[in-house]
Amino acid sequence: MNNTLDLVSYGPVIPVIVLQRVEDAVPLAEALVAGGVRVLEVTMRTPVALQCIEAIAKAVPDAIVGAGTIRSAADAQAAKNAGSVFGVSPGYTSEVGRACQAAGLPLLPGVATASEVMAAQADGLQFLKFFPAMQAGGIPMLKALAGPFPDVVFCPTGGISLQTAPDFLALPNVKVCGGSWLTPADAVEAGDWGRITQLAKGATSLRG
Repeated sequence: MNNTLDLVSYGPVIPVIVLQRVEDAVPLAEALVAGGVRVLEVTMRTPVALQCIEAIAKAVPDAIVGAGTIRSAADAQAAKNAGSVFGVSPGYTSEVGRACQAAGLPLLPGVATASEVMAAQADGLQFLKFFPAMQAGGIPMLKALAGPFPDVVFCPTGGISLQTAPDFLALPNVKVCGGSWLTPADAVEAGDWGRITQLAKGATSLRG
């Protein structure tokens, strides 16, 4: 993968995944793929995140696994070493952008303001994560950003649900959205992989 915009072709939703146990990683990934969701963002919010990414990369060839919550150059390199094929950051700094480029890790950087959009654009990034989407202004903010930034497209993430995702996907400057609703903590904890697959199927049916 050369550009995170390539991810858009695989479906309208990227699940935001938080894993607490390594043993859940592969069955969760398999359940999502079975439901038609191949692009998986495993957030680096837990001590086992890198092990989970490595397990998925090795055992689930149909999954396109990336690392979320990249905040430093060390995070970027660790994510790449674990087998990530893309990275996602909650915000954006040039340091993180350069580190991902040096590591060969295409980056989907987080932005919430016009200034942050400009900073990412200055470093050659045109596909950005709008985060936290609901708290940062939601659909009205994305509509407002479309005026001065007609050449930028977004992946809104944060507070989006199955019910609200279609409204975001209907915006011309939204190509895909991120969501944690595909992997609810109680389903992962219980190993209810059938429920995960059904949620994935629901997500793949969404169209803007």
